Amino acid sequence: MSSPDNHPRTREYQRIVSRGSVVRKPVMKGQDGTQWKDVYHLVLTASWPVFFSGLAGFYVLENAVFGLLYFADPHGFRIALNFWDCFLFSVQTMTSASYTVTLPRSAYTEIVMSIEAFFGIVNLAIVTGIVFARFSRPFSRIVFSNVAVIAPFNGTATLMFRCANQRANLIYDATVTVSLARQVTTAEGHVMRRFEELPLVRKRTPLFALSWTVMHRIDESSPLFGLDIDALYDMEAELVIMLSGTDETLSDVIYARHSYTPEEILSERRFVDVISVTETGRRVVDLTRFHDTEPFRALVVEAVTDEIERVG
Repeated sequence: MSSPDNHPRTREYQRIVSRGSVVRKPVMKGQDGTQWKDVYHLVLTASWPVFFSGLAGFYVLENAVFGLLYFADPHGFRIALNFWDCFLFSVQTMTSASYTVTLPRSAYTEIVMSIEAFFGIVNLAIVTGIVFARFSRPFSRIVFSNVAVIAPFNGTATLMFRCANQRANLIYDATVTVSLARQVTTAEGHVMRRFEELPLVRKRTPLFALSWTVMHRIDESSPLFGLDIDALYDMEAELVIMLSGTDETLSDVIYARHSYTPEEILSERRFVDVISVTETGRRVVDLTRFHDTEPFRALVVEAVTDEIERVG
């Protein structure tokens, strides 16, 4: 497989798995309308700025509605109030504040105040639960190498990438799957997006704490066998990575995802070593060099030269 460096067909992919914290969701057309019933999911998946902006907007709207209800009865209070006064009275009622000098005098106003007080209790419970749910959701801090490399390993061309746990705690029973997503054309001429799982040298590790190099042998049984960079571009290939395991601190299952497109797969290179041991015996993972690679052929030539000099 040739190197994609400076390849003329290098371009930005519409990835299946988004990179970074910003996820570009697909546009769904023709939904059945039930998406508005899934408010809880929408609230949990919204970004924090959108969440707090929506919460503030709902808070203002709710108090404005109750303010209008109070303002509808001009004789509902012992002193005359304008709409802004009614809005502030609604805020005080909603939050159970007791520093108002305004008191209701009609049955209508007292009923509205009682209803709003009930809404205030319900709102507090709902908002508390949603905020706790957002904070308590388990998430991983798994970092994947920016590129994948292809280099010989035990005499066979091998696709490799690595991942590391930035928390440095243990992840139990970590499992990784690598799938090749590509466009295929059936015998009937239909173009379909197909996923094919790639067999790995080791897809599961009982304890994952430092760095893990995931490897797939490109032999005759591999879907990547005999493909070059142009073939990967033609089939719009993408390597989709899914990693899961149980975080020992959270005691919950965490998930991480990543993907590589053809321009992010480098041939005849290998990752530099990032693991060392201190004088006290502690292992160190240098994440500052986690994404660095070096030419594989140069290493082989250097090793052969050193061996010749030693023998000679």
